[in-house]
Amino acid sequence: MLNKLNPKQREAVLYVSGPLLVLAGAGSGKTSVITRKIAYLINTCGLQGRHIAAVTFTNKAAREMKERVSQLVSGPQARGLTVSTFHNLGLNIIRSEHKVLGYKPGFSIFDSEDAKALIRDLMLKEGDENSDHLQMIQMQISSWKNDMLSPEQVKSKAQSPGEQVFATIYATYNRYLKAYNAVDFDDLILLPVRLFQEYPEVLSKWRQKIRYLLVDEYQDTNLAQYELVRMLVGDREALTVVGDDDQSIYAWRGARPENLARLEQDFPTLKLIKLEQNYRSTSLILNAANQVIANNPHVFEKSLWSDFGQGEKIRVIRCRHEDAEAEQVAAEILDRKLKQNIPFRDFAVLYRGNHQSRLLEIKLQAFQVPYRMSGGSSFFSKNEIKDAMAYFRLIVNPDDDAAFLRVVNVPRREIGPTTLERLGNYATERGVSLYQACGEVGLETALNSKALERVRRFCDWLKRVTDRCYQEDPVPVLKQLFTDIEYDQWLYQNANSPTQAERRMDNVWYLIESLKNMLDSDKGTADEIGIDEAISKLVLRDMLEQQEEEDDSDKVHLLTLHASKGLEFPHVFMMGLEEEILPHRNSIEEDNIEEERRLMYVGITRAKRTLALTYAASRKQYGEKIETIPSRFLDELPEEDLQYEGGEHQDRERAQQKGKQTLSALLSGLNEE
Repeated sequence: MLNKLNPKQREAVLYVSGPLLVLAGAGSGKTSVITRKIAYLINTCGLQGRHIAAVTFTNKAAREMKERVSQLVSGPQARGLTVSTFHNLGLNIIRSEHKVLGYKPGFSIFDSEDAKALIRDLMLKEGDENSDHLQMIQMQISSWKNDMLSPEQVKSKAQSPGEQVFATIYATYNRYLKAYNAVDFDDLILLPVRLFQEYPEVLSKWRQKIRYLLVDEYQDTNLAQYELVRMLVGDREALTVVGDDDQSIYAWRGARPENLARLEQDFPTLKLIKLEQNYRSTSLILNAANQVIANNPHVFEKSLWSDFGQGEKIRVIRCRHEDAEAEQVAAEILDRKLKQNIPFRDFAVLYRGNHQSRLLEIKLQAFQVPYRMSGGSSFFSKNEIKDAMAYFRLIVNPDDDAAFLRVVNVPRREIGPTTLERLGNYATERGVSLYQACGEVGLETALNSKALERVRRFCDWLKRVTDRCYQEDPVPVLKQLFTDIEYDQWLYQNANSPTQAERRMDNVWYLIESLKNMLDSDKGTADEIGIDEAISKLVLRDMLEQQEEEDDSDKVHLLTLHASKGLEFPHVFMMGLEEEILPHRNSIEEDNIEEERRLMYVGITRAKRTLALTYAASRKQYGEKIETIPSRFLDELPEEDLQYEGGEHQDRERAQQKGKQTLSALLSGLNEE
C-alpha cells in the first residue's frame, strides 16, 4: 500500500500521533495520501471505518475518494466509513439531531433559487423591488451565516437605515425558513456548529462517533467550516488536513486561506509535511508557476518540482484583437489535431470570465471543432424546469413541502409570505405537511377567510390534476396544467424579452416530451412504468446529466479558471492575459491582486505538457476599440523559459501560412482515405 508513495507522502500517511497539516502543492498526489491514510488507520491502526470521517468540497471529489478507498479496504472493519462533502456531513448531523434543533423529520433544503424567491417576497413587503438589491441581500445573508453572525448580532452592528433593513430581512428570512421546516445551504454548516455550542452532550456523542477526521482542500474552508472541524476534533487532536494556500481562489464565497495558519494556534503540536514533488507537469511549467506565486506573501514556503524533464517553452502569443485571439486558439487546436493526431479531449482553453468563451465558441463551430463547456448550468437548474419539476413532484408526493413552497405562488395566486408563514407554523404544530394542513378544519384559526380560500383553491385544483394523471393519459393532463395556470404569460411577464420567454416555455414542453418518451418506451411490456416512476426517473436525470459532464468524449474543454481547479490537461491555452481581465478590474480596484495571482498559478499548473498564454492588443468595449495592457503576471514569468509570438506584423502572415498548412494536411488526409 505504501510502496508507490514518495518519502514525504509515506511520512504523511504514517503520522497519526497528533494533528497534521499536509501542505500539498498542485499535482502532488494528495488524494493518494488521504485514501491510503484511511486504509492505514483501518488496516494497521485497528480503527473501525465507522469512526473515521473524510470531508471535501465537491461530490465529484468525495466520489473519487470513496472509489479509491474501496479498492484499498473492505470487510466489516471498513463499514460505516464517512467520505462526504462538508455539507453532507452537516446534513447528516441535522437529520440525526433534528428534534434538538426543533425541526420535523423530512425537513426541506432550500437551494439558491428557493432562497432567492423567499427573499424577493420579503423585499416586496419592505417596498424594495430592486433586483440588484436582491442579489446583494442573498450574498450578504450567506456571508453572515458563513461568519456565524446571528440576525441579532447583525442588527446591533447596523449603522445605516439600509443596513437595518438588510438585518430585518435576515431575521425574517430565518423565521420563515423555520416556519417552513426548511434550512438553506449555509445552515447545513451553521446549525451543527450552533448545536455543538449549545448542547455539549450532543457534541460529546459526535466526538465519540468521529474519532479521526481528515479534511481535503482546507484552504477553501470558511469560518463556520473551520469551527465545525475544531469542535469535532476537540482534545483528541486526531486530525489530518490537506491544503495549499497557493490554490485558495474562493474568497468571494467565504473561503479563508488564513485558516491554514490558524491551525498552529489552535493545535500547538501541529506537524507540517510538504508535498512538493509534482506528478503532472514539466519543469518549465512548474518553474513558471513557482516564480509567479513567489510574488505573494507566504506563511508556508514551498517549491514544486518534477522528474518529467524540461519540456517545451511556454508560449506568450500577442494577437491583434479578441477576434484574432479566438481564431488563433481555434485554428491551432485543429492544426495540431490534424498534423499530430492529438485528440481534441487533450486540449483545454481556460479564461477568467464566461463572457470570454462566446467568440471562441463561434470560431470552434466555424472550424467544426467539437467542444464542451464545463461548469455550465444544467438543464435542470433552469427556473422554468425547477417550477415544472416542483409541480410534477407534488403530483407524485403532495407532502413535498419544498415543492409546495416553490409553486404555490407561481404564477401569483396572491398567497404571500405572511400566509405561508402562518400555514408553516400551523403545519409544524400539527406535525403535518403544508398540503395536509390546508385540508384541516383548524386552519381557520390561523388564516383569515381570503387567505384560507386561496390556499384551499390551489390544493383542490392540484388534487383534481393529480387524480386525472392517474386515471387518464398523464401527458395531455400535464400539458393542460401549464395552460390552466397560464404559465406562458407568467414567463412573458418575468422575462427580459419575448424570445427568452418562448425559449423557456419550449424547455417546459421539452421536459414533458421527455416524460412522454419514458412512458412510451416500455408501454405494453412487463417493465411498463407509471407516472410516479417516470417522474422519479426524471428527478434522477439531473444527476445523470452531471455525470455526463465527466464523459470522455473527444471534445475540447472550455472552462473558467475557477472551474479548472482540480483538473489537468496535456495542452492548455489561457486566454485574455490582460490587465482588467486577469487580474480582474474589481481586484485591481480593491487592491486584491493576491487571489488573482493564485488564479494564474492554478491555471498554469493545470498544464501537463504545453502551455500557451494569449492576449489581445486591443478589444472592443461598448462599441469602441480600446488598447489593452498586457497582464502584470506575464512580467512575473521567467523570461528565459518563454517564447514570444505575434509581433505587430506577423499575425496576418502567420495565420495565412497556418491556414494553408492545415488545409494541405486536411486534403492529404482525405486523399489517404
